[in-house]
Amino acid sequence: MKKLVILLIILGVLLWGLGFFTRSLTSVPQFLQPSEKLKSEAPAELYPQEKIVIDVVKKVSPSVVTIAAESSMTQVDPFSFFGFEFEPEESSEEPQNIGSGFLVTEDGLVVTNKHVVNEPGVTYTVITNDQKKYTVRQIYRDPLNDIALIKINPADHVGTRLTPVALGDSDKLQVGQTAIAIGTPLGEFSNTVTTGVISGLGRGITAGSVYEGFIEQLDNVIQTDAAINPGNSGGPLLNSSGQVVGVNTAVSQNGQNIGFALPINTIKDSMNNFNATGQFNRPFLGVSYRMIDEELALQTALPEGAYIQTVVKDSSAEKAGVKEGDIITEIDGQKLVAGKKEISTIISQKKVGDKMKLKISTEDQEGERTLKEVEAVLQIAPEQ
Repeated sequence: MKKLVILLIILGVLLWGLGFFTRSLTSVPQFLQPSEKLKSEAPAELYPQEKIVIDVVKKVSPSVVTIAAESSMTQVDPFSFFGFEFEPEESSEEPQNIGSGFLVTEDGLVVTNKHVVNEPGVTYTVITNDQKKYTVRQIYRDPLNDIALIKINPADHVGTRLTPVALGDSDKLQVGQTAIAIGTPLGEFSNTVTTGVISGLGRGITAGSVYEGFIEQLDNVIQTDAAINPGNSGGPLLNSSGQVVGVNTAVSQNGQNIGFALPINTIKDSMNNFNATGQFNRPFLGVSYRMIDEELALQTALPEGAYIQTVVKDSSAEKAGVKEGDIITEIDGQKLVAGKKEISTIISQKKVGDKMKLKISTEDQEGERTLKEVEAVLQIAPEQ
């Protein structure tokens, strides 16, 4: 009897252990079970800054375009302005996306960079955000700035309404404020969005590629760390209100996240000029010159400034009495300094009809240099 009791006890213990083991296999520890609280949580709300960027992108993307090119000879190098080098290849029938732009009028006027549409023998096409293609009817290139206006016809797609952007005021930009760039980087990823801040204002850069034979000095440009890549050229740089404050133009090849944009106020001045005259009129003094820097001035006993090599007949300079061999030392009280403030730098900030006061070192009949002041009225530059 005693043995039977012991056997029953052992059997009960075994059965209890087996049941515990079975329950362990079929149950999930509490810490692994889904939280009822997590299940019922609503989607997280967007941060205010995220919502600002999203709203800007929704507002402006329909106005941003991709510019494609088809060459009859060799493939266009869309990235030469950025210092990249490519071997020429035989052209294909497929147009090649080379840059960006944005609509500024409902009747089809698009702003882009001059270097995007500056190749001869090329047919250009504008592709809108909804992938509609428009043939470029006319191109107007600004001879002074890296700006071009291209005209498309909305009638290419009947019933489609083109949406222009809103233009801001680049004179009110502040370092540190939000910057949003939209474009087609690498000619492949249309309507790509990058964000950052305004990193600097009033920068002067030399853009282009010496290997391509194209170098341009750009003054008073906007610096941003919003990623700007080859193919972004001509696209808009935007503020938090969705207004265009710049035209993305170049990227530094020697740094990370250093891009540059032309101020939109420069473009507005050019557009006003264009709308009034049907062409880009730029101011013209009518001289060619060589800068005398401090070192050369010490060597030659001449004053620092712009040594006048030639004077164009009937130009503003000739009418003001400027002669070959004169040295312009100041314009409107600003001292001319080689590489920093030259004649071209000052004229780029002027308009046709503006008056300039020139301080000139000139030779008299005895070969002695004297100072004189004259006033020149800037004329329209002749067609190039």
